[in-house]
Amino acid sequence: MSSRGSLMFLLHAHLPYVNHPQNSGFLEENWFFEAVVETYVPLISVLERLAAEGIRPGVAVSISPTLGAMLENEELEAKLQEYVESRLELLEKEVVRAQNDPALLKTVKLYQKLYEEAAGLMHKYSGDLITPLKALQHAGQIEIITTSATHAVLPLLARPEAVRAQLAVAAEDYLDRFNRKPAGFWLPECAYEPRLNSYLKLSGFNYTFMESHAVETLSAPNGVYSPYRTSNGLGLFARDAASSREVWSAKFGYPGDPAYREFYRDLGYDGEYEYIRPYLGTEGARRPLGLKYHRITGANVDLAAKHYYDPEAALARVDAHASDFLARRMKQTDDFYNARGSRPLIVSCYDAELFGHWWFEGPAFLEAVIRKIRAERLPLQFVTPSEYLNSCQEPAELSPGMSSWGENGYFDPWLNETNDFVYPAVYSATDKMIETANRFRNQDLNSLAVRALNQAARETLLAQSSDWAFLLYIGSHSEYAKGRLEDHAANARKLLGEVIEKRIDEPALVALERQNNLFPRLDFKVFSSVSRF
Repeated sequence: MSSRGSLMFLLHAHLPYVNHPQNSGFLEENWFFEAVVETYVPLISVLERLAAEGIRPGVAVSISPTLGAMLENEELEAKLQEYVESRLELLEKEVVRAQNDPALLKTVKLYQKLYEEAAGLMHKYSGDLITPLKALQHAGQIEIITTSATHAVLPLLARPEAVRAQLAVAAEDYLDRFNRKPAGFWLPECAYEPRLNSYLKLSGFNYTFMESHAVETLSAPNGVYSPYRTSNGLGLFARDAASSREVWSAKFGYPGDPAYREFYRDLGYDGEYEYIRPYLGTEGARRPLGLKYHRITGANVDLAAKHYYDPEAALARVDAHASDFLARRMKQTDDFYNARGSRPLIVSCYDAELFGHWWFEGPAFLEAVIRKIRAERLPLQFVTPSEYLNSCQEPAELSPGMSSWGENGYFDPWLNETNDFVYPAVYSATDKMIETANRFRNQDLNSLAVRALNQAARETLLAQSSDWAFLLYIGSHSEYAKGRLEDHAANARKLLGEVIEKRIDEPALVALERQNNLFPRLDFKVFSSVSRF
């Protein structure tokens, strides 16, 4: 059956760079460990399983440079291995504890399988999860794109040098990691503004993504259902709000189903303290352990009253939701085709961590959707961005304005009364980095000075991350976020001052090089201004 429309799934995988080699059991490093076990390993397993059966997934995956660096960090890999082993040890105890409770035992064994799968995949690839993703892209099963170096909200970077640095470092990082140039670029937080067009094109990117209202407010000819291009030839894909909301929203979409796993009830808070104490880290404070045995039960049901999770019931809902999702996409394509006589493109963009971490059943849903298209011979096809642009007619030109997928559609979550105090520190460090890069870019410097300048560039990039402002906005890990931002900005200014004054504190530099050790080929001159003659 010929296609009546195309589906494009973009899974944006990102975590802020968290690396504390001097500490064990650091709470915020668990963000990474949980995402690996619950999201990245299950998604890789789904993609590999489909490919092995001759079913091409055809999805796009954006991997942020900070996440890529963490996936390749040997010290974090060792900690991840310890984390997985500790959970398997705890789960052995849980099997014994739950042996007379069949409803609980089913879920305990489900978690055993989840952690065993993580241990197995990490062993298979010697801890390097970039390798299977790279192999899937090389085989044409998926397309991998990148985002800005440290996930900065680019429209909020006042200096063009800062925008160019974020893009140039990201492009180089992708080339080093995947052995090819990146074709596409995910705008962090989908935050777009017109001046980015030239920067993206000059950095070698062919296309990017934007929020739906950036297109809808312009009365574009095909709305969000076709790609567009800027005046300089940059391809633009617009997110389809309907298909995104159904999968993303716990209130209006599938993740809020009563049969699905309850995210907020965890053994780390339910368990008897002395029993779980060995798994709570060095400080011993209660924290999530990633073992969640209850289902949502109902939107207004108190956490203490949640019922046990039933894996079979949840999978039945996954199957029903996959069918519902495809029925809705079929209606979208049929309505558009009947009205316009052409085949629409539906672009569905999601944070990858939604699949598995936040929505436990997400990877199974993705697999079910892909399998059903083939099994039911639906007139839909999954396409990657590059193959769609290579096969479609020349897109119409469009000049969209500012937008993002944040609350209220613009930049409110990253610039408001809860976090506006961070920007003077970020801008001060950025200005000094640019000024110092211009000062020393044509000078012969000793190796210690070059190392200090390169590390200052890393610290500046890390200070620009969108994650710190967002955590302050939602009131989660606020002290950590504030400390990280202030530390990176202060580190950059201190290093730059030491280079200028020729009194570099080498032991302190070595410590920073070990902790914030991403972008090994970073050259401070990436922050230099463009020469004008």
